[in-house]
Amino acid sequence: MFAGRASAAGAAVGPMVAGKGGKFSVEELYGFTKKPKVKKGNSGKTDQGDDGKKGAKEREESALASQILVAARRLMERRRLESFLQVCGVAMEQSHMTYRMQVSIACNMGGGGGGGAVSEHPLKERRSAVAVNTNSALVCQSKVRSESSGRHTLLGHAHMKEALGRHGNMKYRNLGKSGLRVSCLGLGTWVTFGSQISDEMAESVMTTAYDSGVNLFDTAEVYASGRAETTLGNILKKKGWRRSSYVVTTKIYWGGQAETERGLSRKHIIEGLRGSLSRLQLDYVDIVFANRSDINAPMEEVVRAMTFVIDQGLAMYWGTSRWSAVEIMEAYSVARQFNLVPPVCEQAEYHYFQREKVELQLPELYHKIGVGAMTWSPLACGLLTGKYNEGIPESSRAAMKGHAWLKEQLCSDEGKKQLSKIKELHLLAEKLNCTPAQLAIAWCLRSEGVSSVLLGVSNTEQLLENLGSLGVLTQLTPPLITEMDALLSNKPRNAKKEGRT
Repeated sequence: MFAGRASAAGAAVGPMVAGKGGKFSVEELYGFTKKPKVKKGNSGKTDQGDDGKKGAKEREESALASQILVAARRLMERRRLESFLQVCGVAMEQSHMTYRMQVSIACNMGGGGGGGAVSEHPLKERRSAVAVNTNSALVCQSKVRSESSGRHTLLGHAHMKEALGRHGNMKYRNLGKSGLRVSCLGLGTWVTFGSQISDEMAESVMTTAYDSGVNLFDTAEVYASGRAETTLGNILKKKGWRRSSYVVTTKIYWGGQAETERGLSRKHIIEGLRGSLSRLQLDYVDIVFANRSDINAPMEEVVRAMTFVIDQGLAMYWGTSRWSAVEIMEAYSVARQFNLVPPVCEQAEYHYFQREKVELQLPELYHKIGVGAMTWSPLACGLLTGKYNEGIPESSRAAMKGHAWLKEQLCSDEGKKQLSKIKELHLLAEKLNCTPAQLAIAWCLRSEGVSSVLLGVSNTEQLLENLGSLGVLTQLTPPLITEMDALLSNKPRNAKKEGRT
């Protein structure tokens, strides 16, 4: 049937692909490893004449035509599918030479299961279904799009995929370039759980956070000597929330007094994480962090141990905390070299007076290797709220045992300069009709590559105030950010970019 077309196709394709200088032959491109075998006689010459050679050539060209026909049909099916999706208002974008649908199956745009061949007439068969399910398609579009300053942007086109959740104001972002969705505000347990606040208050704070859409809870084996993990685990068990509805992270490094109970050796990573899981009363944590780098542990040992706990189902992902950009890049390189699991996130301190790492180094890592940022201490241990403007309150962190460094910092010349700048920023917060804490947290959220900001609160009132920062985020216009940078006078400078300009 296609013999005539095959001759034309073979004549057109053959010289172009297999001619002089061509890298591949037609046989290689279309899977022909050998030409049809021809029987030979005793003399070594072919028994077939010119008719036999012609028949073999026609069979070869016919097989080639069949391959071309299959490819053409697939192309036609794809174009029909794209037309159908355009009717539904759904985009299909090209990425890494493959196509992926940026729409949930929940959109219910037609019957039948996935994985089957596309119908030859999908538009004719499904236009009626689209007409009936117009409302469903509109709901689907609203799920695919996110709102930012009144603009609708496709999730796939946004730098940090962000969407409103079922809790209204809470927003969710991907953790780095992984598929894990975390609330842009998380709840930390440093200083508070198992130490500064009662278990009853901790439960009240966690309940309010969860009901407000917070799905990220962070702790560490060293917090309150393990009591923070115990308190967090007791609350989770008592509440009985679905394990799939929240994310728990913990950090490993300082586990005990013995030499083998701290650091990032394979022994302590595995045993330390099992101890954390026992205190948390969980089968696994979603992310395990290396709670600082360890010069005594080879990087390959660290990455292999993290890969092991993930393979064993003790954790889903692993990340770093207070690592330098060079160390994170080394871990990534080791993971790629030995086919291991690379880190997905770095926990870093970030606030008005600690900017360089999150604003200069981590964005570069995000774009190159997909490492996101989970930041902590957005209020600089309460400094940015103004609680230390008139001295050090007795109930503050600076007055607590073990926080003498904070008291010294406040009393230093640099600390006094910072307090002066904070007062000016408080005036700016008044103009925006928000609290200084809300402005400071929103300022952290506006940074590129920040997946989530961890909050540390002592009561539900502080938590609700901090959650209000989501409403301030939309007010942080470029002119306002420029004004804040002028007040702070500490915006990091990218020497590489300045050198190129």
